[in-house]
Amino acid sequence: MVNRVTATESTLQLLDKLKLIHGDLMFHQSGGCCDGSSPMCYPRGEFRVGDSDILLGEIGDTPFYISKDQYEYWKHTQLIIDVVNGRGGMFSVEGPEGKRFLTRSRIFTEEERATLY
Repeated sequence: MVNRVTATESTLQLLDKLKLIHGDLMFHQSGGCCDGSSPMCYPRGEFRVGDSDILLGEIGDTPFYISKDQYEYWKHTQLIIDVVNGRGGMFSVEGPEGKRFLTRSRIFTEEERATLY
């Protein structure tokens, strides 16, 4: 089975650190103007998920949501959540760590797509 969203080892390590500080977390793939298309990480429950959001999957026991509109653009790709040095979105919890989450992607193969739909 192929996952729609996955994470690098460095992302999982940062998530573990952030959970010790903030408790349970969640992601929402931003498609807004202020933070571009950054994966935003929040303490669970501090970002209201609505009817226009879908649960894409989980990384490190952390739910990952994306808006339905954004999903339509990216449904043919696997999202790979990575972490790099630098300052990211001002609302995402990794900022004070001098890190930012980054979405990379790859197109699903024909065989993988057949198992998704």
